[in-house]
Amino acid sequence: MYRSRKLQLLLKTKFLTSRVRSHSETTQNEKKIDKILIANRGEIACRISRTAKRLGIKTVAVYSDVERNAMHVDLADEAYCIGPAQSSQSYLRQDKIISVAKQAKCQAIHPGYGFLSENVEFAELCQKESIIFIGPPASAIRDMGIKSKSKEIMAKAGVPVIPGYHGDDQSNETLLSEARNIGFPLMIKAIRGGGGKGMRIVLNDNEFFHALESARTESQKAFGDSAVLLERYVDKPRHVEVQIFADKHGDAVYLFERDCSIQRRHQKVIEEAPAPGISKELQLELGETAVRAAKAVGYVGAGTVEFIMDRTNYNFHFMEMNTRLQVEHPVTEAITGLDLVEWQLKVAAGEGLPLKQEEIHLRGHAFETRIYAETPRNDFLPGAGNLSYLRTPETSENVRVETGVKENDDVLVHYDPMIAKLVVWGSDRNEALRILRSKLCEYNITGIDTNIEFIKDLCLHPDFQNGKVHTGFIAENNKDLFPDLRIPNEILIQGALALILYEEMNALKHSNLLSTINVWKLALNMSSQKHFL
Repeated sequence: MYRSRKLQLLLKTKFLTSRVRSHSETTQNEKKIDKILIANRGEIACRISRTAKRLGIKTVAVYSDVERNAMHVDLADEAYCIGPAQSSQSYLRQDKIISVAKQAKCQAIHPGYGFLSENVEFAELCQKESIIFIGPPASAIRDMGIKSKSKEIMAKAGVPVIPGYHGDDQSNETLLSEARNIGFPLMIKAIRGGGGKGMRIVLNDNEFFHALESARTESQKAFGDSAVLLERYVDKPRHVEVQIFADKHGDAVYLFERDCSIQRRHQKVIEEAPAPGISKELQLELGETAVRAAKAVGYVGAGTVEFIMDRTNYNFHFMEMNTRLQVEHPVTEAITGLDLVEWQLKVAAGEGLPLKQEEIHLRGHAFETRIYAETPRNDFLPGAGNLSYLRTPETSENVRVETGVKENDDVLVHYDPMIAKLVVWGSDRNEALRILRSKLCEYNITGIDTNIEFIKDLCLHPDFQNGKVHTGFIAENNKDLFPDLRIPNEILIQGALALILYEEMNALKHSNLLSTINVWKLALNMSSQKHFL
Protein backbone atom coordinates (compact mmCIF):
# COMPACT_ATOMS: atom_id res chain seq x y z
CA MET A 1 0.00 0.00 0.00
CA TYR A 2 1.27 3.46 -0.87
CA ARG A 3 0.75 6.42 1.43
CA SER A 4 1.69 10.01 0.92
CA ARG A 5 4.13 11.70 3.21
CA LYS A 6 1.64 14.52 3.47
CA LEU A 7 -0.94 14.10 6.21
CA GLN A 8 -3.90 15.00 4.05
CA LEU A 9 -3.19 12.30 1.47
CA LEU A 10 -2.36 9.85 4.24
CA LEU A 11 -5.79 10.35 5.79
CA LYS A 12 -7.47 10.00 2.39
CA THR A 13 -5.72 6.69 1.76
CA LYS A 14 -6.68 5.35 5.18
CA PHE A 15 -10.26 6.40 4.52
CA LEU A 16 -10.33 4.50 1.21
CA THR A 17 -8.81 1.43 2.80
CA SER A 18 -11.26 1.52 5.68
CA ARG A 19 -14.15 1.74 3.22
CA VAL A 20 -12.97 -1.48 1.57
CA ARG A 21 -12.65 -3.29 4.88
CA SER A 22 -15.93 -2.10 6.38
CA HIS A 23 -17.81 -3.12 3.25
CA SER A 24 -16.28 -6.59 3.26
CA GLU A 25 -17.20 -7.05 6.92
CA THR A 26 -20.87 -6.43 6.25
CA THR A 27 -21.23 -8.25 2.95
CA GLN A 28 -22.53 -11.79 2.89
CA ASN A 29 -20.26 -13.84 0.63
CA GLU A 30 -21.94 -15.98 -1.96
CA LYS A 31 -19.01 -18.41 -1.88
CA LYS A 32 -16.42 -18.97 0.78
CA ILE A 33 -12.77 -18.65 -0.20
CA ASP A 34 -10.27 -19.46 2.54
CA LYS A 35 -7.68 -21.34 0.47
CA ILE A 36 -6.42 -20.66 -3.05
CA LEU A 37 -3.98 -22.26 -5.44
CA ILE A 38 -1.72 -19.81 -7.28
CA ALA A 39 -1.18 -21.24 -10.76
CA ASN A 40 1.92 -19.18 -11.49
CA ARG A 41 5.48 -18.46 -10.40
CA GLY A 42 7.90 -15.59 -9.81
CA GLU A 43 6.97 -12.12 -8.63
CA ILE A 44 3.26 -12.32 -9.42
CA ALA A 45 2.86 -15.52 -7.37
CA CYS A 46 4.66 -13.81 -4.47
CA ARG A 47 2.53 -10.70 -4.83
CA ILE A 48 -0.75 -12.68 -4.77
CA SER A 49 0.43 -14.74 -1.82
CA ARG A 50 1.15 -11.65 0.31
CA THR A 51 -2.31 -10.18 -0.16
CA ALA A 52 -3.98 -13.54 0.45
CA LYS A 53 -2.07 -13.98 3.71
CA ARG A 54 -3.04 -10.48 4.83
CA LEU A 55 -6.69 -11.44 4.30
CA GLY A 56 -6.29 -14.72 6.20
CA ILE A 57 -6.50 -16.86 3.06
CA LYS A 58 -4.16 -19.85 2.86
CA THR A 59 -2.07 -20.26 -0.29
CA VAL A 60 -0.87 -23.25 -2.27
CA ALA A 61 2.06 -22.90 -4.67
CA VAL A 62 3.00 -25.07 -7.62
CA TYR A 63 6.54 -25.32 -8.97
CA SER A 64 8.66 -27.06 -11.55
CA ASP A 65 11.65 -29.29 -10.84
CA VAL A 66 14.13 -26.39 -11.11
CA GLU A 67 12.24 -24.09 -8.74
CA ARG A 68 12.00 -26.21 -5.62
CA ASN A 69 13.69 -23.45 -3.58
CA ALA A 70 12.04 -20.49 -5.31
CA MET A 71 10.74 -17.50 -3.37
CA HIS A 72 7.11 -18.12 -4.32
CA VAL A 73 7.39 -21.65 -2.90
CA ASP A 74 8.79 -20.38 0.40
CA LEU A 75 5.99 -17.82 0.79
CA ALA A 76 3.14 -20.31 0.33
CA ASP A 77 1.56 -22.39 3.07
CA GLU A 78 1.82 -25.51 0.89
CA ALA A 79 3.70 -26.30 -2.32
CA TYR A 80 3.53 -29.09 -4.89
CA CYS A 81 5.88 -30.03 -7.73
CA ILE A 82 4.01 -30.34 -11.03
CA GLY A 83 6.69 -31.38 -13.49
CA PRO A 84 9.85 -30.53 -15.44
CA ALA A 85 11.19 -27.03 -16.12
CA GLN A 86 9.47 -26.65 -19.48
CA SER A 87 6.23 -24.72 -19.05
CA SER A 88 4.40 -27.13 -21.33
CA GLN A 89 5.16 -29.89 -18.83
CA SER A 90 4.44 -27.94 -15.66
CA TYR A 91 2.80 -24.51 -15.45
CA LEU A 92 0.68 -25.13 -18.53
CA ARG A 93 -0.52 -28.57 -17.44
CA GLN A 94 -4.16 -27.93 -16.64
CA ASP A 95 -4.77 -31.47 -15.42
CA LYS A 96 -1.91 -31.34 -12.89
CA ILE A 97 -2.95 -27.95 -11.54
CA ILE A 98 -6.57 -29.01 -11.11
CA SER A 99 -5.43 -32.22 -9.44
CA VAL A 100 -3.31 -30.30 -6.92
CA ALA A 101 -6.14 -27.85 -6.22
CA LYS A 102 -8.50 -30.71 -5.40
CA GLN A 103 -5.89 -32.56 -3.38
CA ALA A 104 -5.14 -29.43 -1.31
CA LYS A 105 -8.86 -28.66 -0.97
CA CYS A 106 -8.65 -25.20 -2.54
CA GLN A 107 -11.88 -23.40 -3.31
CA ALA A 108 -10.30 -21.18 -5.98
CA ILE A 109 -7.40 -20.79 -8.39
CA HIS A 110 -5.66 -17.49 -9.14
CA PRO A 111 -3.88 -17.70 -12.51
CA GLY A 112 -1.81 -14.49 -12.20
CA TYR A 113 -0.80 -13.31 -15.67
CA GLY A 114 0.63 -15.29 -18.55
CA PHE A 115 0.48 -19.10 -18.59
CA LEU A 116 -3.20 -20.11 -18.12
CA SER A 117 -4.60 -16.69 -17.16
CA GLU A 118 -6.41 -16.15 -20.48
CA ASN A 119 -6.99 -19.79 -21.38
CA VAL A 120 -10.67 -20.42 -22.13
CA GLU A 121 -10.39 -24.17 -21.69
CA PHE A 122 -8.81 -23.79 -18.26
CA ALA A 123 -11.51 -21.39 -17.07
CA GLU A 124 -14.15 -23.86 -18.27
CA LEU A 125 -12.33 -26.77 -16.61
CA CYS A 126 -12.29 -24.92 -13.29
CA GLN A 127 -16.04 -24.39 -13.56
CA LYS A 128 -16.57 -28.05 -14.43
CA GLU A 129 -14.59 -29.11 -11.36
CA SER A 130 -16.48 -26.64 -9.11
CA ILE A 131 -13.38 -24.57 -8.51
CA ILE A 132 -13.63 -20.77 -8.62
CA PHE A 133 -11.53 -19.26 -11.40
CA ILE A 134 -10.32 -15.88 -10.13
CA GLY A 135 -10.88 -14.14 -13.41
CA PRO A 136 -13.61 -13.31 -15.90
CA PRO A 137 -16.16 -15.76 -17.35
CA ALA A 138 -14.86 -18.07 -20.05
CA SER A 139 -17.17 -16.37 -22.55
CA ALA A 140 -15.45 -13.00 -21.99
CA ILE A 141 -12.01 -14.58 -22.36
CA ARG A 142 -13.11 -16.23 -25.60
CA ASP A 143 -14.66 -13.08 -27.08
CA MET A 144 -11.75 -10.82 -26.15
CA GLY A 145 -9.08 -13.40 -26.99
CA ILE A 146 -9.87 -13.25 -30.70
CA LYS A 147 -9.04 -9.75 -31.90
CA SER A 148 -11.41 -9.84 -34.85
CA LYS A 149 -14.31 -10.91 -32.63
CA SER A 150 -13.48 -8.36 -29.94
CA LYS A 151 -13.39 -5.50 -32.45
CA GLU A 152 -16.78 -6.54 -33.81
CA ILE A 153 -18.28 -6.52 -30.31
CA MET A 154 -16.70 -3.17 -29.47
CA ALA A 155 -17.95 -1.54 -32.66
CA LYS A 156 -21.52 -2.64 -31.83
CA ALA A 157 -21.11 -1.22 -28.32
CA GLY A 158 -20.13 2.17 -29.69
CA VAL A 159 -16.45 1.86 -28.75
CA PRO A 160 -14.23 3.50 -31.40
CA VAL A 161 -12.31 0.93 -33.46
CA ILE A 162 -9.49 1.49 -35.97
CA PRO A 163 -10.69 1.02 -39.56
CA GLY A 164 -9.62 -2.30 -40.97
CA TYR A 165 -10.61 -5.80 -42.08
CA HIS A 166 -11.63 -8.39 -39.49
CA GLY A 167 -13.39 -10.89 -41.77
CA ASP A 168 -13.31 -14.69 -42.00
CA ASP A 169 -12.17 -14.81 -45.64
CA GLN A 170 -8.41 -15.30 -45.30
CA SER A 171 -7.56 -15.81 -48.96
CA ASN A 172 -4.58 -13.89 -50.31
CA GLU A 173 -6.71 -12.16 -52.90
CA THR A 174 -9.29 -10.90 -50.39
CA LEU A 175 -6.67 -9.73 -47.93
CA LEU A 176 -4.75 -7.82 -50.61
CA SER A 177 -7.97 -6.23 -51.88
CA GLU A 178 -8.95 -5.17 -48.36
CA ALA A 179 -5.43 -3.86 -47.75
CA ARG A 180 -5.69 -1.61 -50.78
CA ASN A 181 -9.08 -0.36 -49.59
CA ILE A 182 -7.63 0.49 -46.16
CA GLY A 183 -4.54 2.10 -47.67
CA PHE A 184 -0.85 1.81 -46.85
CA PRO A 185 0.90 1.78 -44.48
CA LEU A 186 -1.11 -0.77 -42.53
CA MET A 187 -0.72 -3.41 -39.84
CA ILE A 188 -1.10 -7.17 -40.24
CA LYS A 189 -1.98 -8.71 -36.87
CA ALA A 190 -2.58 -12.23 -35.65
CA ILE A 191 -6.16 -12.48 -34.41
CA ARG A 192 -4.96 -14.29 -31.27
CA GLY A 193 -2.32 -13.75 -28.63
CA GLY A 194 -0.18 -10.69 -28.04
CA GLY A 195 3.36 -9.61 -27.23
CA GLY A 196 3.94 -8.42 -30.80
CA LYS A 197 3.91 -11.93 -32.24
CA GLY A 198 2.29 -12.25 -35.66
CA MET A 199 2.44 -8.49 -36.16
CA ARG A 200 3.92 -6.80 -39.25
CA ILE A 201 3.94 -3.25 -40.63
CA VAL A 202 3.46 -3.07 -44.40
CA LEU A 203 4.46 0.13 -46.22
CA ASN A 204 3.18 -0.75 -49.72
CA ASP A 205 1.51 -3.55 -51.66
CA ASN A 206 4.85 -4.83 -52.98
CA GLU A 207 5.72 -5.90 -49.42
CA PHE A 208 2.30 -7.26 -48.59
CA PHE A 209 2.53 -10.98 -49.42
CA HIS A 210 5.97 -11.44 -47.86
CA ALA A 211 4.80 -9.74 -44.63
CA LEU A 212 1.54 -11.72 -44.67
CA GLU A 213 3.33 -15.06 -44.94
CA SER A 214 5.75 -14.07 -42.18
CA ALA A 215 2.92 -13.00 -39.85
CA ARG A 216 0.94 -16.18 -40.56
CA THR A 217 3.92 -18.43 -39.87
CA GLU A 218 4.75 -16.72 -36.58
CA SER A 219 1.12 -16.67 -35.49
CA GLN A 220 0.66 -20.38 -36.24
CA LYS A 221 3.76 -21.24 -34.27
CA ALA A 222 2.88 -19.05 -31.28
CA PHE A 223 -0.90 -19.45 -31.06
CA GLY A 224 -1.82 -22.42 -33.26
CA ASP A 225 -3.83 -20.17 -35.57
CA SER A 226 -2.60 -18.43 -38.73
CA ALA A 227 -5.62 -16.13 -39.19
CA VAL A 228 -4.88 -12.41 -39.31
CA LEU A 229 -6.66 -9.07 -39.43
CA LEU A 230 -5.71 -5.81 -41.13
CA GLU A 231 -5.69 -2.34 -39.58
CA ARG A 232 -4.83 1.16 -40.65
CA TYR A 233 -1.38 1.96 -39.31
CA VAL A 234 -1.08 4.83 -36.83
CA ASP A 235 2.47 6.15 -36.94
CA LYS A 236 4.16 6.32 -33.53
CA PRO A 237 0.95 6.33 -31.47
CA ARG A 238 0.61 6.26 -27.72
CA HIS A 239 -0.43 3.08 -25.93
CA VAL A 240 -2.95 4.09 -23.26
CA GLU A 241 -4.89 1.52 -21.27
CA VAL A 242 -7.65 1.74 -18.67
CA GLN A 243 -7.90 -0.49 -15.60
CA ILE A 244 -11.48 -1.64 -15.10
CA PHE A 245 -13.19 -3.77 -12.48
CA ALA A 246 -16.60 -5.43 -12.62
CA ASP A 247 -18.56 -7.63 -10.23
CA LYS A 248 -21.14 -10.36 -10.67
CA HIS A 249 -23.99 -7.95 -9.95
CA GLY A 250 -23.61 -5.90 -13.12
CA ASP A 251 -21.60 -3.03 -11.65
CA ALA A 252 -18.36 -1.83 -13.23
CA VAL A 253 -15.88 0.97 -12.53
CA TYR A 254 -12.66 2.32 -14.00
CA LEU A 255 -9.54 2.98 -11.94
CA PHE A 256 -8.02 5.52 -14.33
CA GLU A 257 -5.54 5.05 -17.14
CA ARG A 258 -1.91 4.05 -17.60
CA ASP A 259 0.49 5.04 -20.36
CA CYS A 260 2.54 2.09 -21.59
CA SER A 261 4.06 3.67 -24.70
CA ILE A 262 7.74 3.01 -23.89
CA GLN A 263 8.26 -0.37 -25.53
CA ARG A 264 10.86 -2.52 -27.26
CA ARG A 265 9.82 -5.32 -29.61
CA HIS A 266 6.19 -4.33 -28.91
CA GLN A 267 6.72 -5.17 -25.23
CA LYS A 268 6.43 -2.66 -22.40
CA VAL A 269 9.45 -1.36 -20.47
CA ILE A 270 8.09 1.59 -18.44
CA GLU A 271 4.51 2.24 -17.43
CA GLU A 272 3.09 5.26 -15.66
CA ALA A 273 -0.22 6.48 -14.27
CA PRO A 274 -1.95 8.70 -14.96
CA ALA A 275 -1.04 9.17 -18.64
CA PRO A 276 0.94 12.42 -19.09
CA GLY A 277 -0.77 15.28 -20.89
CA ILE A 278 -4.28 13.80 -20.64
CA SER A 279 -7.01 16.30 -19.77
CA LYS A 280 -9.65 15.57 -17.14
CA GLU A 281 -12.27 15.49 -19.90
CA LEU A 282 -10.34 12.95 -21.95
CA GLN A 283 -9.61 10.91 -18.84
CA LEU A 284 -13.34 10.71 -18.14
CA GLU A 285 -14.07 9.75 -21.75
CA LEU A 286 -11.44 6.99 -21.69
CA GLY A 287 -12.76 5.60 -18.42
CA GLU A 288 -16.41 5.60 -19.46
CA THR A 289 -15.55 4.02 -22.82
CA ALA A 290 -13.61 1.25 -21.05
CA VAL A 291 -16.53 0.53 -18.72
CA ARG A 292 -18.85 0.36 -21.73
CA ALA A 293 -16.48 -2.15 -23.32
CA ALA A 294 -16.44 -4.30 -20.17
CA LYS A 295 -20.22 -4.36 -19.89
CA ALA A 296 -20.52 -5.30 -23.57
CA VAL A 297 -18.96 -8.71 -22.82
CA GLY A 298 -20.47 -9.31 -19.38
CA TYR A 299 -17.08 -8.87 -17.76
CA VAL A 300 -16.28 -9.84 -14.16
CA GLY A 301 -13.10 -9.11 -12.21
CA ALA A 302 -9.96 -7.15 -13.12
CA GLY A 303 -9.38 -6.30 -16.75
CA THR A 304 -7.58 -3.80 -18.95
CA VAL A 305 -9.00 -2.10 -22.01
CA GLU A 306 -6.13 -1.03 -24.26
CA PHE A 307 -6.39 1.90 -26.64
CA ILE A 308 -4.14 3.19 -29.37
CA MET A 309 -4.04 7.00 -29.24
CA ASP A 310 -2.93 9.53 -31.83
CA ARG A 311 -0.28 11.58 -30.03
CA THR A 312 -1.14 14.77 -31.92
CA ASN A 313 -4.95 15.01 -31.77
CA TYR A 314 -5.56 12.53 -28.90
CA ASN A 315 -8.10 10.50 -30.87
CA PHE A 316 -8.22 6.98 -29.46
CA HIS A 317 -9.37 3.59 -30.74
CA PHE A 318 -9.90 0.20 -29.12
CA MET A 319 -6.93 -2.12 -29.54
CA GLU A 320 -7.65 -5.12 -27.32
CA MET A 321 -8.80 -6.18 -23.89
CA ASN A 322 -6.59 -8.13 -21.50
CA THR A 323 -8.80 -10.42 -19.46
CA ARG A 324 -6.52 -10.72 -16.46
CA LEU A 325 -4.44 -8.79 -13.95
CA GLN A 326 -1.75 -6.84 -15.79
CA VAL A 327 1.97 -6.80 -15.03
CA GLU A 328 1.70 -3.04 -14.49
CA HIS A 329 -1.25 -3.10 -12.05
CA PRO A 330 0.91 -1.73 -9.17
CA VAL A 331 0.99 1.77 -10.72
CA THR A 332 -2.80 1.83 -10.54
CA GLU A 333 -2.63 0.67 -6.93
CA ALA A 334 -0.17 3.48 -6.25
CA ILE A 335 -2.43 6.27 -7.52
CA THR A 336 -5.64 4.90 -5.97
CA GLY A 337 -4.39 3.46 -2.66
CA LEU A 338 -6.17 0.18 -3.41
CA ASP A 339 -5.13 -3.48 -3.52
CA LEU A 340 -6.40 -4.96 -6.79
CA VAL A 341 -5.69 -8.56 -5.79
CA GLU A 342 -7.86 -8.02 -2.72
CA TRP A 343 -10.61 -6.77 -5.03
CA GLN A 344 -10.15 -9.84 -7.23
CA LEU A 345 -10.59 -12.17 -4.29
CA LYS A 346 -13.68 -10.37 -3.04
CA VAL A 347 -15.35 -10.23 -6.45
CA ALA A 348 -14.54 -13.90 -7.10
CA ALA A 349 -16.29 -14.75 -3.83
CA GLY A 350 -19.41 -13.02 -5.10
CA GLU A 351 -19.15 -9.73 -3.24
CA GLY A 352 -20.03 -6.42 -4.87
CA LEU A 353 -17.36 -3.90 -5.79
CA PRO A 354 -15.83 -2.42 -2.60
CA LEU A 355 -16.21 1.15 -3.90
CA LYS A 356 -18.46 3.08 -6.25
CA GLN A 357 -17.02 5.14 -9.10
CA GLU A 358 -17.39 8.45 -7.24
CA GLU A 359 -15.49 7.00 -4.26
CA ILE A 360 -12.37 6.17 -6.31
CA HIS A 361 -9.93 9.06 -6.32
CA LEU A 362 -6.68 9.62 -8.18
CA ARG A 363 -3.70 10.90 -6.19
CA GLY A 364 -0.23 11.78 -7.38
CA HIS A 365 1.75 9.96 -10.05
CA ALA A 366 3.46 6.57 -10.27
CA PHE A 367 6.01 4.82 -12.47
CA GLU A 368 6.80 1.15 -12.91
CA THR A 369 9.90 -0.07 -14.68
CA ARG A 370 10.64 -3.68 -15.44
CA ILE A 371 14.13 -4.85 -14.52
CA TYR A 372 15.10 -7.48 -17.09
CA ALA A 373 18.01 -9.84 -17.57
CA GLU A 374 18.82 -8.67 -21.07
CA THR A 375 21.40 -6.82 -23.16
CA PRO A 376 19.90 -3.59 -24.51
CA ARG A 377 22.88 -2.92 -26.79
CA ASN A 378 22.34 -6.29 -28.43
CA ASP A 379 18.75 -5.65 -29.52
CA PHE A 380 17.56 -6.34 -25.95
CA LEU A 381 18.58 -9.99 -26.22
CA PRO A 382 17.16 -11.83 -23.17
CA GLY A 383 19.66 -13.41 -20.82
CA ALA A 384 19.91 -15.98 -18.05
CA GLY A 385 22.37 -16.86 -15.32
CA ASN A 386 23.14 -16.62 -11.64
CA LEU A 387 22.42 -13.49 -9.60
CA SER A 388 25.76 -13.66 -7.83
CA TYR A 389 25.19 -10.27 -6.17
CA LEU A 390 21.85 -8.52 -5.77
CA ARG A 391 21.12 -5.32 -3.92
CA THR A 392 17.76 -3.64 -4.45
CA PRO A 393 16.52 -0.17 -3.52
CA GLU A 394 15.28 0.30 0.02
CA THR A 395 11.50 0.08 0.05
CA SER A 396 9.32 2.68 1.75
CA GLU A 397 5.79 4.06 1.71
CA ASN A 398 6.35 5.33 -1.85
CA VAL A 399 8.86 2.77 -3.18
CA ARG A 400 7.93 -0.82 -3.94
CA VAL A 401 10.03 -3.67 -5.32
CA GLU A 402 8.09 -6.64 -6.71
CA THR A 403 10.34 -9.64 -7.26
CA GLY A 404 10.43 -13.41 -7.16
CA VAL A 405 14.20 -13.86 -6.86
CA LYS A 406 16.94 -13.28 -4.31
CA GLU A 407 20.75 -13.24 -4.33
CA ASN A 408 22.31 -16.46 -5.71
CA ASP A 409 19.07 -17.45 -7.46
CA ASP A 410 19.18 -18.24 -11.16
CA VAL A 411 17.31 -16.39 -13.87
CA LEU A 412 16.23 -19.42 -15.88
CA VAL A 413 16.11 -19.79 -19.65
CA HIS A 414 12.76 -21.55 -19.38
CA TYR A 415 10.82 -18.48 -18.25
CA ASP A 416 10.48 -14.72 -18.73
CA PRO A 417 13.76 -12.94 -17.87
CA MET A 418 12.12 -10.26 -15.69
CA ILE A 419 14.04 -9.93 -12.42
CA ALA A 420 11.81 -7.40 -10.70
CA LYS A 421 9.44 -4.46 -11.01
CA LEU A 422 10.45 -1.17 -9.42
CA VAL A 423 7.42 0.97 -8.61
CA VAL A 424 7.61 4.52 -7.23
CA TRP A 425 5.04 7.15 -6.30
CA GLY A 426 5.29 10.94 -6.07
CA SER A 427 2.94 13.85 -5.52
CA ASP A 428 3.34 14.70 -9.22
CA ARG A 429 5.13 13.34 -12.30
CA ASN A 430 8.32 15.31 -11.75
CA GLU A 431 8.70 14.11 -8.18
CA ALA A 432 7.93 10.51 -9.13
CA LEU A 433 10.51 10.63 -11.92
CA ARG A 434 13.18 12.02 -9.59
CA ILE A 435 12.50 9.19 -7.14
CA LEU A 436 12.64 6.63 -9.95
CA ARG A 437 16.05 7.85 -11.13
CA SER A 438 17.36 7.86 -7.57
CA LYS A 439 16.17 4.36 -6.81
CA LEU A 440 17.55 2.94 -10.04
CA CYS A 441 20.97 4.07 -8.82
CA GLU A 442 20.52 1.92 -5.71
CA TYR A 443 20.26 -1.25 -7.78
CA ASN A 444 23.42 -3.35 -7.90
CA ILE A 445 23.32 -6.64 -9.80
CA THR A 446 26.25 -8.78 -10.92
CA GLY A 447 26.39 -12.12 -12.69
CA ILE A 448 24.14 -11.21 -15.62
CA ASP A 449 23.50 -8.25 -17.88
CA THR A 450 20.47 -6.09 -17.09
CA ASN A 451 18.65 -3.11 -18.59
CA ILE A 452 19.14 -0.86 -15.54
CA GLU A 453 21.68 1.50 -17.12
CA PHE A 454 19.51 1.78 -20.21
CA ILE A 455 16.49 2.77 -18.11
CA LYS A 456 18.59 5.38 -16.30
CA ASP A 457 19.54 6.92 -19.65
CA LEU A 458 15.94 6.78 -20.82
CA CYS A 459 14.74 8.62 -17.72
CA LEU A 460 17.25 11.40 -18.40
CA HIS A 461 16.07 11.98 -21.97
CA PRO A 462 14.45 15.43 -22.18
CA ASP A 463 11.48 14.22 -24.26
CA PHE A 464 10.70 11.50 -21.74
CA GLN A 465 11.03 13.98 -18.89
CA ASN A 466 8.51 16.19 -20.67
CA GLY A 467 6.07 13.31 -21.20
CA LYS A 468 6.47 13.24 -24.99
CA VAL A 469 6.13 9.47 -25.23
CA HIS A 470 5.02 7.17 -28.04
CA THR A 471 5.55 3.55 -29.07
CA GLY A 472 8.43 4.45 -31.39
CA PHE A 473 10.29 6.41 -28.72
CA ILE A 474 13.23 4.03 -28.27
CA ALA A 475 13.81 3.57 -32.01
CA GLU A 476 13.46 7.29 -32.69
CA ASN A 477 15.98 8.20 -29.98
CA ASN A 478 18.33 5.28 -30.52
CA LYS A 479 21.48 7.41 -30.86
CA ASP A 480 20.74 9.33 -27.67
CA LEU A 481 19.87 6.22 -25.69
CA PHE A 482 22.85 4.22 -26.97
CA PRO A 483 25.78 6.66 -27.13
CA ASP A 484 29.26 5.41 -27.97
CA LEU A 485 30.88 3.82 -24.93
CA ARG A 486 34.08 5.54 -23.90
CA ILE A 487 35.73 4.12 -20.81
CA PRO A 488 38.31 6.40 -19.14
CA ASN A 489 41.85 5.00 -18.93
CA GLU A 490 41.85 5.14 -15.13
CA ILE A 491 38.78 2.91 -15.01
CA LEU A 492 40.46 0.38 -17.31
CA ILE A 493 43.58 0.40 -15.14
CA GLN A 494 41.58 -0.03 -11.95
CA GLY A 495 39.63 -2.89 -13.50
CA ALA A 496 42.82 -4.63 -14.64
CA LEU A 497 44.42 -4.32 -11.20
CA ALA A 498 41.24 -5.57 -9.53
CA LEU A 499 41.19 -8.64 -11.77
CA ILE A 500 44.86 -9.43 -11.04
CA LEU A 501 44.37 -9.07 -7.29
CA TYR A 502 41.21 -11.16 -7.39
CA GLU A 503 43.01 -13.99 -9.19
CA GLU A 504 45.93 -13.96 -6.77
CA MET A 505 43.76 -13.73 -3.65
CA ASN A 506 41.64 -16.57 -4.96
CA ALA A 507 44.79 -18.66 -5.46
CA LEU A 508 45.92 -17.94 -1.89
CA LYS A 509 42.49 -18.78 -0.54
CA HIS A 510 42.74 -22.29 -1.94
CA SER A 511 46.34 -22.87 -0.85
CA ASN A 512 46.94 -25.26 2.03
CA LEU A 513 50.28 -23.76 3.10
CA LEU A 514 51.89 -20.39 2.77
CA SER A 515 55.55 -20.89 2.32
CA THR A 516 58.45 -18.92 1.01
CA ILE A 517 57.94 -20.70 -2.30
CA ASN A 518 54.29 -19.57 -2.42
CA VAL A 519 55.29 -15.99 -1.75
CA TRP A 520 57.92 -16.08 -4.50
CA LYS A 521 55.33 -17.61 -6.89
CA LEU A 522 52.93 -14.81 -6.02
CA ALA A 523 55.58 -12.20 -6.68
CA LEU A 524 56.47 -13.80 -10.00
CA ASN A 525 52.83 -14.02 -11.03
CA MET A 526 52.25 -10.40 -10.09
CA SER A 527 55.16 -9.35 -12.27
CA SER A 528 54.06 -11.44 -15.24
CA GLN A 529 52.36 -9.84 -18.20
CA LYS A 530 48.60 -9.94 -18.74
CA HIS A 531 46.81 -8.74 -21.81
CA PHE A 532 43.47 -6.90 -21.65
CA LEU A 533 41.44 -6.10 -24.72
